[in-house]
Amino acid sequence: MGKNIFVTGTGTDVGKTFVSALILKKFCDAGISAGYYKAAASGEEIEKIPADAFYVKKISGTKADVKKFFSYSYKNSFSPHLAAKISNNPVKFSVIEKDFLNAKKNFDFLTVEGSGGIICPLRFDEKILMLDDIVEKFNLPVIIVADSKLGEINSAVLTVEHLNARKIPVKGFIFNRFDEKNILHVDNKKVIEKITNLPTLATVKKNAADLDISVEKLTAIYE
Repeated sequence: MGKNIFVTGTGTDVGKTFVSALILKKFCDAGISAGYYKAAASGEEIEKIPADAFYVKKISGTKADVKKFFSYSYKNSFSPHLAAKISNNPVKFSVIEKDFLNAKKNFDFLTVEGSGGIICPLRFDEKILMLDDIVEKFNLPVIIVADSKLGEINSAVLTVEHLNARKIPVKGFIFNRFDEKNILHVDNKKVIEKITNLPTLATVKKNAADLDISVEKLTAIYE
């Protein structure tokens, strides 16, 4: 069985998929066995496969089968629970567990990406399944992707507080769209580190082609 990490965000559209793709690229470039998995994706599809899956494959250069990157795909750009309800295709934990375990056994390092922020309902009908339930059941440590924009201190700190309350280990932050010459970005990073007592694992410039962390440090984060 390989090692794993869960990539969550401080909210939607903060760059989780982009960062996950760069993480996978780092491994692939080093010739390390690495995979990617996302339980539920919603939004644009290409032949019933999430566009995000093709995006990760393109950015990372992985040769892995894109059809095994996900368990559920919904064309409506809503939270998975609502998109699933519209599609009449509810998320089942048993399916996610099977796909996750298959991915885990096939790679030395598996990057699992979440949907939206950490408090995201995957199913919310007669059965309730939350994203953090999946993280907890699979014993996944977490990396938090944060945007560098105004208001991110609140979102980042609340995300950590929730994960701490669930006793889910957090490895640190990756700040996306980070400009080292922007006083707001630099201050956000400093304040978030101080309040949460968590390190910055990497910063990612807008449209970056690589992740500024060594392979050795990256592999050490996985459990």
